Amino acid sequence: MPPAPPPSRPPLNRDRVLEAAIRVADRGGAEAITMRRVAQELGVEAMSLYHHVPNKDAILDGVVDAVFTAIELPDAGCHDWRDAIRARACSARTVLSQHSWALGLMDSRRNPGPATLRHHDAVLGILREAGFTLPMAAHAVSLVDSYIGGYVLQESNLPVTTPGDVGEVAGTILEHLPTDELPYLTEMIVDHALQPGYDHTSEFGFGLDLILDALEARRG
Repeated sequence: MPPAPPPSRPPLNRDRVLEAAIRVADRGGAEAITMRRVAQELGVEAMSLYHHVPNKDAILDGVVDAVFTAIELPDAGCHDWRDAIRARACSARTVLSQHSWALGLMDSRRNPGPATLRHHDAVLGILREAGFTLPMAAHAVSLVDSYIGGYVLQESNLPVTTPGDVGEVAGTILEHLPTDELPYLTEMIVDHALQPGYDHTSEFGFGLDLILDALEARRG
């Protein structure tokens, strides 16, 4: 009986190219995205990619748009603008935590794709319909997005990934800490970070609520 033929490879298309580019970036950062490496990820020759994307810039534009596609659009039917922006911010944090390399690309592209444009329009729409003036809407977008990006960047570089890691890291620091010389830092570690139930990831929501409450105070 002749051996079964190898499974056929799905046909190459733009979506598959972008998915491969995202996998490459997830492993090596945005700088790892090259036509050669994306082709290797797909198991094809680099020249094959040019039938679907004209150049590397088109891939970078495409992966940014794919990231925006994954971020939840704010619900235009939501009665409280803060709830809508909060849900969108939490979704953005989740997506960007998985693809933190995108932070350096999202505001740098000169040819934003349809998902990117639709996303920005939806966020602005929530704010304008809630009564924000145009300048205040611009301030709000800049502030919220800067907070999300900064938090994700900081979080991606922390030596902890789960609440359980905090005890180990904090305990190690405490072992070598001159507690008499640094009483307030000692207090923060002992009476806060090492307390049962402490979850460093909850800081995102606390800071976001402060920003939204401040924006509400200036909405009119």
